[in-house]
Amino acid sequence: MELAPGLHRIGNDIVAAYLVVDPAGITLIDAGVPGQWKDLEAELTALGRTLGDIRGVVLTHGDSDHIGFAERLRRDHGVPVFVGAGDSARARGLESTKPAWGPMKLGATVQFIAYAIAKGGLKRPEYLAEVRHVAGGDVLDLPGQPRIIPMPGHSPGSIAIHVPSVDAVFVGDALTTRHVLTGRRGPQPAPFTDDPVEAIASLERLRGTNARWVLPGHGTPWSDGVAAAIDAVERVASEGSAAR
Repeated sequence: MELAPGLHRIGNDIVAAYLVVDPAGITLIDAGVPGQWKDLEAELTALGRTLGDIRGVVLTHGDSDHIGFAERLRRDHGVPVFVGAGDSARARGLESTKPAWGPMKLGATVQFIAYAIAKGGLKRPEYLAEVRHVAGGDVLDLPGQPRIIPMPGHSPGSIAIHVPSVDAVFVGDALTTRHVLTGRRGPQPAPFTDDPVEAIASLERLRGTNARWVLPGHGTPWSDGVAAAIDAVERVASEGSAAR
């Protein structure tokens, strides 16, 4: 799905990954769940590209619904996989956490689980055998020259990826625009977050990008600017705190 020239999404509002496409090749942001491999192949075919055009995978964090087919690309096609150092062990299956699920609505939760089952997302993940670490301020030698922004909170090594050439910042689960457990739409805190307070504080690191596109791992692509997205998340978080 083309969002803008050079900017594509695979998956849907439940689980998504993104492609930054330029003449030098493709940078893949996140790798969804394993069954989205076919979605990736279909998108590449529509672009007239192949798996050989993918120069690197940059993971926003190491959770299972983001590492999906990353090891398959690394192992079978020699594509390097980059992740924040704080999530290296998680992406390699060496550690995990079990944050609280929080509020749920039956319909939305069932839809999330059903999609995950259909796409192989509830099977044992294929963890990464090898990753390359990135840190805040790094600019990677990949298509789009992605710049790394540290975003601790959802997980210790969560990052955002700013790609000025497509006016986008990829935020993983630093925020969501569709809560997978309630179905609520619009920018808001993401579920399954290790440290919700730190996650909200980290959002301020994104303001300086002035990006038009804010692209989460779950939810509708947001094109009304990063400042408006952050303000909305902070407002929802504040409302939730006041209600407790």
